[in-house]
Amino acid sequence: MHTFYNGILYIVPTPIGNLSDITHRALEVLKNVNLIAAENIRHTNILLQHFNIKNNLTSMNKDNEKIKSDILIKELQIGKKIALVSNAGTPIINDPGSILIKKCHLYNIKIIPLPGACAAITALSASGITNNRFCYEGFLPTKKTLRCNLLQSLKKETRTIIFYETKHRILESIQDIIEQIDKNRHIVIAREITKKWESIFGATATLMFEWLKKDKYRYKGEMVIIMDGFKKLNTTVFSKKTLDTLLILRNFFSLKQSVSITSKIHNVSKNNLYQYALKNKNDKII
Repeated sequence: MHTFYNGILYIVPTPIGNLSDITHRALEVLKNVNLIAAENIRHTNILLQHFNIKNNLTSMNKDNEKIKSDILIKELQIGKKIALVSNAGTPIINDPGSILIKKCHLYNIKIIPLPGACAAITALSASGITNNRFCYEGFLPTKKTLRCNLLQSLKKETRTIIFYETKHRILESIQDIIEQIDKNRHIVIAREITKKWESIFGATATLMFEWLKKDKYRYKGEMVIIMDGFKKLNTTVFSKKTLDTLLILRNFFSLKQSVSITSKIHNVSKNNLYQYALKNKNDKII
């Protein structure tokens, strides 16, 4: 028979830039819990002071997470209410806390997650890239070999892919996407989301690399990369009218020119139509 304790662990998202994005519920929790477990006490104190909140804080970061989780579990077992916060956004996502969460499940301690800011989801919503199916890969590996191996494994991933990246490696990572994925793969970089210098820009990987290189301020701050998924060539998407147009134009222009004109007339993907035409150039339909 399980024993249930009165303690509660609250997972509390905090703003990723604009302090006004914090919810009323989050502020109430931060005011009323017995203890706030923060990734960085100094950083969290800035938030608390802004909203005139005074409470007890303890540090829980990647270096002390294992030991501190054991300590916090004991506090929860005697009925304490504890709020878990990271430096910004929703805790656990690339931040400390997973060990504590697992222990809470193990000891039947109630967990209450609050909704709130998350850079990955915020950026995805504004990317203009298909977002009904996506996967989150976190920060790309710092070492080139590991990064390239990961990107190669994702080359045929059909879902939209979300990465985090830093200003120090963004150019290298975009270059690796060009080499390992596809120079024409569409990507969007959302930088400094919710902050004063927020920017969202989309282009093919090649054009994105050139755009970033032109101005170092275009890759300063925190960045989310949203990458379009692999598109399987589907010949059924081309209507009879599209193929008839292509066939007629082939009597007057090169294959490349015919595809370019046809794609504009019928608003279809030039790359997909060209691949289809190459595959079927010996057939009567092209």
